[in-house]
Amino acid sequence: MSSSTLTNHQVRLAKRPEGMATRDNWQFTTEPAGEPAEGGVLVKTLSLSLDPAMRGWMNEGKSYIPPVEIGAVMRAGGVGRVAASRNPAFAVGDIVYGTLGVQEYALIPQEEIKRSGLSKIDLNAGSITQWLNVLGMPGMTGYFGLMDIGQPQPGETVLVSGAAGAVGQTVGQLAKIKGCRAVGIAGGQAKCEWVVKELGFDACIDYKAGPAAVREGLKTHCPKGVDIYFDNVGGEILDAALAKLARGARIIICGAISQYNNTTPVQGPKNYLSLLVNRARMQGMVVFDYADRYHLAVAEMSGYLKDGCMKSREDVVEGIDTFPEALTKLFTGENFGKLVLKVAD
Repeated sequence: MSSSTLTNHQVRLAKRPEGMATRDNWQFTTEPAGEPAEGGVLVKTLSLSLDPAMRGWMNEGKSYIPPVEIGAVMRAGGVGRVAASRNPAFAVGDIVYGTLGVQEYALIPQEEIKRSGLSKIDLNAGSITQWLNVLGMPGMTGYFGLMDIGQPQPGETVLVSGAAGAVGQTVGQLAKIKGCRAVGIAGGQAKCEWVVKELGFDACIDYKAGPAAVREGLKTHCPKGVDIYFDNVGGEILDAALAKLARGARIIICGAISQYNNTTPVQGPKNYLSLLVNRARMQGMVVFDYADRYHLAVAEMSGYLKDGCMKSREDVVEGIDTFPEALTKLFTGENFGKLVLKVAD
């Protein structure tokens, strides 16, 4: 079948959300998939990564990446299969990873291939969902945030919020592999039990257990203070972690999911003077800065997956039409593990 006869269902940003995005913020469109021009490829989307960062991409204003334009296909990383190619680097049938967008087919011209991060992947190293989790952007975020900014040393205490999520599960397991003590923060008893019993964290604090749960949990599980805090949530949990820093602590600012849907100004850290008292440092990180080293982290962590010393859990939702409600799961805490949208077999 010629690719020009294929139908492409897409999800486009219809209007910028105020607070939580709803189905009204999206437009569902249909158009021909199209034929690749010289040097381009057509990729059939198999699965897409749903990430908290997507909420920030919907906002207008300066950030580390341009906002998604109104009327544009929503940005998303994913795994797909090459359906048509006029580029010698990609053959029909190749399994690839890249920025495919929330659509059934991604037509990527030659000049966009590098920018989209399109690259062939090896399913012997991990499954499709693992390539969107430990071996994908969340895993790369956890790896380089912890290793490059956190610089963990054996015996140190590593605290990570969002511990049952995509980035958090990688950070905690990697911390244990590197000889550290890993303490997680997650929402709900089931997630906390999984983090400890399945992922091997030393402890996990249930932030839903009461208003003082995090503060009391840190007293119990981090008695000597926190050497590395990997922050995925911001807000009150960041403040609680800042109050428990050890001398020379490192804080990695990865995300602030508790603040992304605010309709009021973002809540900044109140306990930041702890950085001064404890000679600590707090540094932001964007995973795209490490793109030229992804292959090194993939090689290391695929080995951990094969050896069984690292596990992954994915929460898979099926159907491109479910995208609006699936994305919302990230911000209500409904997802358990890395959230993936399956588009096709």
